[in-house]
Amino acid sequence: MGPDAFDFALPPEQIAHAPAPQRAASRMLVLGSQRVHTHVHALREHLPPDALVVVNQSKVVPARLHATRDDGRAFELLLCAPGPGQGVGASITAWVRNAKKLRPGQEVSVPGLRLAFVGPDAVDPRARVFTVVDGDVLTACHAAGEIPLPPYIARPSGPDAEDAERYQTVFAAHEGSVAAPTAGLHLDADMVAALDPATVTLHVGPGTFLPMEAEDVRDHKVGAERFSIDARCAARIQAARDDGRPIVAVGTTVTRTLETLGREGGPLEACSGTTDLVITPGHRFSVVTHLMTNFHLPKSSLLMLVCSLGGRERVLAAYEDAVAQGYRFYSYGDCMLICPQESSS
Repeated sequence: MGPDAFDFALPPEQIAHAPAPQRAASRMLVLGSQRVHTHVHALREHLPPDALVVVNQSKVVPARLHATRDDGRAFELLLCAPGPGQGVGASITAWVRNAKKLRPGQEVSVPGLRLAFVGPDAVDPRARVFTVVDGDVLTACHAAGEIPLPPYIARPSGPDAEDAERYQTVFAAHEGSVAAPTAGLHLDADMVAALDPATVTLHVGPGTFLPMEAEDVRDHKVGAERFSIDARCAARIQAARDDGRPIVAVGTTVTRTLETLGREGGPLEACSGTTDLVITPGHRFSVVTHLMTNFHLPKSSLLMLVCSLGGRERVLAAYEDAVAQGYRFYSYGDCMLICPQESSS
């Protein structure tokens, strides 16, 4: 199966370039035994009463840096995996605009940070490796970095003060992502309190923006991303599994984390690591039963994940309906709730 199997037509004017006025005011298409058009604030009405909701606590880092070489040449860096502890001597990777102009040993700097270029990354051909010569990565990001809004959000002047708040979930706690876990952007503090979700952390890398270019979607790569889960939340999720309760993933990042944890077949336990899991049609879901998710790009691995859970024809038909109904798409857009086909929602 190729990427064209996950294509759809979207009028450009339906790409959301700014968030809804209130988080829970976004529209939501519930895809169960039938389609229901509602709003996020009605989410609990469309979930089984015993469902366990799981959210991603990762926090977006202002990881887009405008660096200069000593001769004044400018380079734009999008850090791939920013995080604590990246001080002098640390090795970091970044996608670099004007990368061909760099030579090993050359240094670039932003306020509070100086990096020495090493060379191409051995794993990700799009990334370049640097060594921290002076400063600290997270400190420099907060001092001089920009929120890395996705490329389809057209802002001539770049991110603004509203993005600093609205391109973060209200439960974000652990810095490390370069893109928001966007389904969680719809939940406000009152909804989170009412849902009492379990939490995981998966730090989103820039590979989330990549289109699928492999002729066989099973060959698509997104790069390894860091995840963790603590003992309390692992126990809550495992108890729900043991009881046969529905488990609702808020976003594709939660889905990939839980399905990574469930691949071995044993009980979920506290752990941390990396995952490069790409969920393709035929994947047997071992943890997630329901998915709340935004509307994704055509021919993307995220849309393929949604189709793998909800059924390709069923999901693409819902996308066609969403386009006809004027839903807003992508990171700042509206969302779907994918329920099992036998659901009464």
